[in-house]
Amino acid sequence: MEKFSSIKKRAEQRKGGAAELQKLLPRVASTKELRALPDDRYLAMMTKRINQAGFSWKVIEKKWPEFEEAFFGFDPAKLTLLSPEQWDAYISDRRVVRSWQKIQALQDNVFFVRETVRQYGSFGNFLAEWPASNQIGLMAHLKQQGSRLGGQSGMWFLRGVGKDCFVLFRDVVTVLKSVGLDIASQPTSKRDLIKVQNQFNAWHEETGLAYSHMSRIAACSVGENRM
Repeated sequence: MEKFSSIKKRAEQRKGGAAELQKLLPRVASTKELRALPDDRYLAMMTKRINQAGFSWKVIEKKWPEFEEAFFGFDPAKLTLLSPEQWDAYISDRRVVRSWQKIQALQDNVFFVRETVRQYGSFGNFLAEWPASNQIGLMAHLKQQGSRLGGQSGMWFLRGVGKDCFVLFRDVVTVLKSVGLDIASQPTSKRDLIKVQNQFNAWHEETGLAYSHMSRIAACSVGENRM
């Protein structure tokens, strides 16, 4: 089986050297930084990723200041006080994506965040305590307890707040299959995700690298993204 060191070497060659590859690696927040991030920022990132799903990321990014204004800076305490009529009014609010499914997801996730805060003191405490070696357990929790946070949306939410995590880009899956994993092209089953987690855990033991960095390096080692 190919070692991760050779995958990394291939990525460096494709990206113009070790220094250039390093520039492409995502920022990983420390445990202290995750705990310090306010609850409204976690709720905001959930909402951003949910709205970006199936939509232009650039459009959502451009409109984001309007989202922040419309949803009171994603303050969970303020959003909890909204009446059903106020939630319904967002359907005609041009500041946001006027999709009831996405608006309802925010409404549901307000209570998800508040319940998590009740149990852990803050949403950051909850994320900081969850080990990267069991990301698939965290993804299952986000899917079951949150709203529309399964699959790619959940992974991109974690990446967005700086939680150390892999993201299953198409090229990452290609690398995983190339090292012998018998998984689907879009691994979503529990069976496939366990295999993915075990492989990343093995790579982490081999290299000591962050999961976010291994994921990005793997993505840079194959496909059409050559410098």
